[in-house]
Amino acid sequence: MSAAGEQAGAGGGTRFLPNFCGIRLVLAVVFGAELLAIVLTLFSVRELDQVAGDLSMRSLFIQWIALTGAGALCAAGRWLNRLSPGVAGVTAWTLLQGVIFAVAWVAVAVMEGVWPDYAEPGLILRTQGIGAIASALMLRYLFVQHRWRHQVEAESRARLQALQARIRPHFLFNSMNTIANLTRSDPALAERVVEDLSDLFRASLSDSRRPMTLGDELELVRGYLRIEAQRLGDRLRVEWDLEALPLEAVLPGLTLQPLVENAVYHGIERSTAPGTVRVSGRYRRRRVNIGIRNTYAAGDPPGHREGNRMALENIRLRLEGHFGGQASLTVGEVDGEYQVRLVFPHPWSRP
Repeated sequence: MSAAGEQAGAGGGTRFLPNFCGIRLVLAVVFGAELLAIVLTLFSVRELDQVAGDLSMRSLFIQWIALTGAGALCAAGRWLNRLSPGVAGVTAWTLLQGVIFAVAWVAVAVMEGVWPDYAEPGLILRTQGIGAIASALMLRYLFVQHRWRHQVEAESRARLQALQARIRPHFLFNSMNTIANLTRSDPALAERVVEDLSDLFRASLSDSRRPMTLGDELELVRGYLRIEAQRLGDRLRVEWDLEALPLEAVLPGLTLQPLVENAVYHGIERSTAPGTVRVSGRYRRRRVNIGIRNTYAAGDPPGHREGNRMALENIRLRLEGHFGGQASLTVGEVDGEYQVRLVFPHPWSRP
């Protein structure tokens, strides 16, 4: 695996606190704060003509607190995520209480000189109480999300380990027979097949928590197809159609190779006539789109062998665990050929 892949894998693992520096989370904080301001305004005003004025002041006040708190969590996020979830939660809650008190105190001091009508007695105390409850609810939600992500990633690792252990015995035996035959007829080619096979086994036995780059995955696919080409000969034709893909893009290890292996195993091997495996790739609008198509005998659906759907579901769930629902794996028939299409975002970072 390349250095890029190792670096990608180094940052894996779940984090209790998400990245409060990210624009998406900042927008979520602003939206949530505005909803809180609207609810508090509707419960506090007695006349409808007071709603606009009270809402504007309350929104300014709450947004000030929310964005300052998000900034504090952004600055302390890396340090907080080194702590255990429980300690990180208590520390983050305490930090937010300090932010709420400081902002409320400054706000009251400003309003007393500029808008004395809004400098209500007990504003700091009420703000502290509401802020304590709201921040506790937010951190509880983040903790539940953290536990869910941890469970999904644990299941993803277990599925990858099952996939790694699923190297089909017939593929290994056929590969060894191919190498034995080539050793006598073409030693140089036999050496290249051994290298391709060793790369495939190295990926299969690597750390299941370490992602791979798209470039590494494609190179693994090429090696696998070179091995199968020696066994199947003219029965296997391969077509590549890749356009300027971001080879540094990161995805779960052993994602593409099992899909291509399914195309060969469930498609090409079933027919005595030559068949084609087509691998295409496009990068549009910050999303990588990979298509894998294979021909198959008429009247012989590609999902006939047991384990095909299981392998697809395995990969689909690992994508879900890695990309958090932002990737997709779809299957279908295009122009009389079986197609699997994989789409995932790049660049991407865990929210």
